[in-house]
Amino acid sequence: MIKKDLGWRFENSYVELPNTLLSKLKPTPVKYPELIIFNYELSKALGLDISGVSENELASIFSGNELPTGSETIAQAYAGHQFGHFTILGDGRALMLGEHITKDNKRLDIQFKGSGLTPYSRNADGRASLDSMLREYLISECVYNLGIPTTRSLSVVKTGENVIRETNLDGGILTRVASSHIRVGTFQFALVSQNQQNLKPLFDYTIKRHYPNLINSTSAPLKFLENVLDKQIDLICNWMRVGFIHGVMNTDNMTISGETIDYGPCAFMDRYDPNTVFSSIDNYGRYSFFNQPRIAKWNLERFAESLLPLISKDSEKSIEKATEVLEEFSDKYKKKWLTMMKGKLGLFGDEKHDEQLIFDLLNWMHKNEVDYTNTFCHLMNELSNDNEVYRDKYFIEWRKKWKDRTELNNAFANKSLEMMKVSNPLVIPRNHLVEDVLKDATKNQDLFKMRELLSVVRKPREHMNLLRKYQSLPKKESKKYVTYCGT
Repeated sequence: MIKKDLGWRFENSYVELPNTLLSKLKPTPVKYPELIIFNYELSKALGLDISGVSENELASIFSGNELPTGSETIAQAYAGHQFGHFTILGDGRALMLGEHITKDNKRLDIQFKGSGLTPYSRNADGRASLDSMLREYLISECVYNLGIPTTRSLSVVKTGENVIRETNLDGGILTRVASSHIRVGTFQFALVSQNQQNLKPLFDYTIKRHYPNLINSTSAPLKFLENVLDKQIDLICNWMRVGFIHGVMNTDNMTISGETIDYGPCAFMDRYDPNTVFSSIDNYGRYSFFNQPRIAKWNLERFAESLLPLISKDSEKSIEKATEVLEEFSDKYKKKWLTMMKGKLGLFGDEKHDEQLIFDLLNWMHKNEVDYTNTFCHLMNELSNDNEVYRDKYFIEWRKKWKDRTELNNAFANKSLEMMKVSNPLVIPRNHLVEDVLKDATKNQDLFKMRELLSVVRKPREHMNLLRKYQSLPKKESKKYVTYCGT
């Protein structure tokens, strides 16, 4: 029995939706829960008080063995297009612990991931591997500190049980915090589920929770689509800003809130190549770095299809109005992408050759396999490791053009550099270092390297003694770096 209340304030509204959208059940207990890592900073932000609570007690709570008062565990139903193919899905290895209300009245989902079988598990075991949960903890913290909307990780617990994948692996349970877990796929499920009355209650609930300014709008479904479209454009531009590749942009992995969710085969691009793919199952580059905006638009088109019955009773009018919103995607994305790239280069104002200047740099980086993050560090004089590639004749000529362009706004010289520092991280979680960290944490039960990497990625724009190490590139290998879904 836990000695004290941690300060949870559960107020569970999602359970009031139609039963076909969720299943009520308890987590499957684990034999030997052990707390591996805990996010004290996030815990404080949530208003939790863990003073006087032992690690064993925390392990019992965050494994699901002992549920706190007020929790009401559910698995959510949803559908999704996975690599373009539609299927009925749901939380196959996750359970919502409840909706926690913070002291500043933010409503946040608290979810266990890897907590056991659910009605949506299909042929899976409902569990997760420890290394994949540690990966999500690490990368989600990095993404958050890069200023990108994301779910966050509160803890990882080792279950003391094995999960069978290609080999036997240690099991793990992650506690995830999100604005909500409502996805494009949730609306797809509501549209096609047997109960045809699911769509309107889900829509009303989502508007009230995420877009209350639309409650009294006469065209709320259309405005809803437009708002989600804008949030996704902002999110993808942020991913492109730092070279992040999600790896599995299925419609069930696109949130209505605009947060990054699910960190399976994700990774950060090092040497610039717009066709970069890391995921072992993405054989045709559907979710490559360059394709992320296009897939976001494709997913939004599927979302729009789900909203058509709500937009108008006349199906032709619904399609026409939804199409008008979707057609804005390309222009909106291009404008925001250009603004983002100009921020990376510290360019104030608009000049007719700005776009060409940007593409000239990207083409040079691609042709010469130059590191994406480090190039912008070099331009800010923040690169700790000298690299002869920046003495290339073409780059020197490009740099002069860039300097001439920045000097057009002399009054903004200092602000230009500040803009670059806000837009460009000095470090990212390098893939080879992430793998080294996860190996040490899981095989050697040593978290020193992981804690060090976390300390670095939590301050991605600050100078530190470890800068040289974390800006260093891996040696070129014939074997391509590959990530896995970790399911």
